[in-house]
Amino acid sequence: MGYGDYSHEAHDALIAGRATKSSAEVFSQQGCHPLMNPKGLRMREACDSADHPESTPIAFALDVTGSMGHIPKLLARQELPKFMKLLKQVCQVPDPQILFMAVGDATSDQAPLQIGQFESTAELMDQWLTWSYLEGGGGGSNHESYELVFYTLAQHTSVDSFEKRGKKAYLFMTGDELPYDLISRHQVGTIFDEKLDEDLPIEEVIAAAAESYHLFFLIPDLGRRARCETRWRQLLGDRVICMEDAEDTCTVAALIVALTEGKVASLDAGAQLLEGSGIGKERVGAVVRALSPYAELLQIGAHGLPAGVVKRTDKPSWWTRLFA
Repeated sequence: MGYGDYSHEAHDALIAGRATKSSAEVFSQQGCHPLMNPKGLRMREACDSADHPESTPIAFALDVTGSMGHIPKLLARQELPKFMKLLKQVCQVPDPQILFMAVGDATSDQAPLQIGQFESTAELMDQWLTWSYLEGGGGGSNHESYELVFYTLAQHTSVDSFEKRGKKAYLFMTGDELPYDLISRHQVGTIFDEKLDEDLPIEEVIAAAAESYHLFFLIPDLGRRARCETRWRQLLGDRVICMEDAEDTCTVAALIVALTEGKVASLDAGAQLLEGSGIGKERVGAVVRALSPYAELLQIGAHGLPAGVVKRTDKPSWWTRLFA
């Protein structure tokens, strides 16, 4: 997937058409859309093409439980066109292709995982975003099923950027809870209709996903970091981003891509670009503060697997034994 041309004007028109609509009218699904149901899923592909020879795949995995459903609404009403403008026009990131996923809690929700397609056009990006079912659930256990996202990326996506050109794709996951420590074989059977012989440690699945993706977990505000930051830093290191406001989600993600791709030389240079694009100094300052640890990581050349990820050893991992 990922064919067609992006039009900022078309995207702005979509957003403008929602000025008088309620959130329920924008996100009208009353259950998982059949085309986003992971049962029987094969592959979601981000492909190079004549029109998009340097595809940059970017997956957004959005927590749609009760405390987090405001972020998809922000994207659909105002932020996604800003993200695309920052990427394409301001930071000159080539050929972005966007995939939307929605995540909840597999122990309690009807639709704990929903998966769109990688797309290049405003209309199709918006379609998958607004087809997401904002279930508003969550299990009340301080955990959500974020680990299923890593499993999906490792086992069910194919990205030309990595397979043909050795450049990793991107995951931006929004959330405010802990992941479960294991990928349940029973949940994989129910959700994907796939058989696993044993549960998988989340560290193994993250390591598998990190082979072809830069993995980031975005905490929406500083008030929520205490309940989940420590565990996520054990798993992803300085690729855990503590924002000051959920409104900064797309700006943070765009600048991360630009910095990682070398399109912006430094965080200071990125801040200047953001201000030049019309983003206010208060929001720019918040973005800079959120990204300072990651920018420092890039400056010292710590590329590769995120700090804290359990790397594979000479001994075959569970993941290798199951999927090799």
